Amino acid sequence: MGRDGTDIGKQKITALRDNSNYFRMRLTDMGLHVLGHYDSPIMPVMLYNPTKIAAFSRECLKRGLAVVVVGFPAVPILMSRARFCLSAGHTREDLDRALEEIDDIADLLKLRPCSQQYEMIMSSASHIYSILIYRSKVCGKE
Repeated sequence: MGRDGTDIGKQKITALRDNSNYFRMRLTDMGLHVLGHYDSPIMPVMLYNPTKIAAFSRECLKRGLAVVVVGFPAVPILMSRARFCLSAGHTREDLDRALEEIDDIADLLKLRPCSQQYEMIMSSASHIYSILIYRSKVCGKE
């Protein structure tokens, strides 16, 4: 029981966790690379290619989806991502509709990396990040 004598808060937290886990599972099943932890309502979906950031954002907007896109310099150049934020107020129908749209956008923008592409991207990103760290230390701009 909450201070107000109800269990509304507990119900909302449970709904948020359930929505988050359902959404994450479905994104992963689609073949998208999703960062973060289960139970978290913040869903970072990797775009990798910085040229896809604006296209992903535009496609989501056209389809009525709210998304935050993140690119360089906030993240390393090849680690671009989109973040979806879920709430307890989303219904299963809301989530399924969003997932259908995201699936279409993923096809349109070719966002499902095969394992070979993923390994190449991660290797390049790691190398570039190492160079940036080295340069910041050498130039004294930590």
